[in-house]
Amino acid sequence: QVQLVESGGGLVQAGGSLRLSCAASGFTLDYYAIGWFRQAPGKEREGVSCISSSDGNTYYTDSVKGRFTISRDKAKNTVYLQMSSLKPDDTAVYYCATGSGPQCESHRDWDGTLERVYFGVWGQGTQVTVSS
Repeated sequence: QVQLVESGGGLVQAGGSLRLSCAASGFTLDYYAIGWFRQAPGKEREGVSCISSSDGNTYYTDSVKGRFTISRDKAKNTVYLQMSSLKPDDTAVYYCATGSGPQCESHRDWDGTLERVYFGVWGQGTQVTVSS
C-alpha cells in the first residue's frame, strides 16, 4: 500500500507565501522524481515543478520560476513546494506525484513540460486560493 498526502494549502493574499508538503507512506521517495501539478477550474492539470532523486536537479514551469522552490527531506520522506509572491493565477488544487524513475528529465514531453501520464502515484490534492 503506497500513498502520498499533500498538505499546507490555504487562503492567502496576493504577494503572500505558502509551503506545501508531500509526505509518502508505504514506500521511500528517494528513488523517484517527484512532481507538483496544479489544476484550476476549467483548466487542464499543469506541471509546476519536479525534483530528481538521482542528482537533485529541479524543474519549474516558466510561470513560477523565481517564485517557487521545490526541495526534498529524505529523513522525513517528504517533498516540499515553497511558494512565494503568490498571484491570483496560482489559485488551483495542487497535487504531488511520483515519477516512474529518478530523473525529471525523463518525465518531460517533447515541448519540455512535465507530462502527467509519466507519473504514477498521486496524492489527493490540496487547495491553494490566492485573493487579489
